[in-house]
Amino acid sequence: MAEIKLLGLDPGLRITGWGVLAVNGNRLRHIADGVVAVAASGTLADRLARLYRGLESVVETHMPDEVAVEETFVNRNAASTLKLGQARGVVMLVPALASLPVFEYSANLIKKSVVGTGHATKDQVAMMIRTLLPGARLERADAADALAVAVCHAHHRGALARRLLAEVSPRPGKIAAKVAG
Repeated sequence: MAEIKLLGLDPGLRITGWGVLAVNGNRLRHIADGVVAVAASGTLADRLARLYRGLESVVETHMPDEVAVEETFVNRNAASTLKLGQARGVVMLVPALASLPVFEYSANLIKKSVVGTGHATKDQVAMMIRTLLPGARLERADAADALAVAVCHAHHRGALARRLLAEVSPRPGKIAAKVAG
């Protein structure tokens, strides 16, 4: 079985976490993790452009085969939810423009896949990521969350990914799948 690279992304307007894993069968190997930090100053358009460029650099540097993104939750502040949705659009656009398949996972499914319960805390997720992926830097919780997204995708990509990829025409940027959680 050939090794593939997965990029997990935890979207945010100020901090977007990213993590890269190598997967060979059921073996996971940490490659890199970090965050794209965007200053709170500047126009929304400028901030989204900085996020775009930061993620574009991550994709160009690590050249993943597949990308997994955490779904956005809706909170009580509509303005914050809207801004997060715009950032998430950028997070999904970068890999799509690189012709990479993009998969989405709910926060509960990610936590359940990594910790065993869908209501795990951020500390529990980070502890399990450190256990599963020795050598992960995890300088910020956002990077741990992004690696958790990648681990979740590694566990669920199998038959689902093959089926979805076979159903979609090979046109660049046209592959997107939503995985129920």
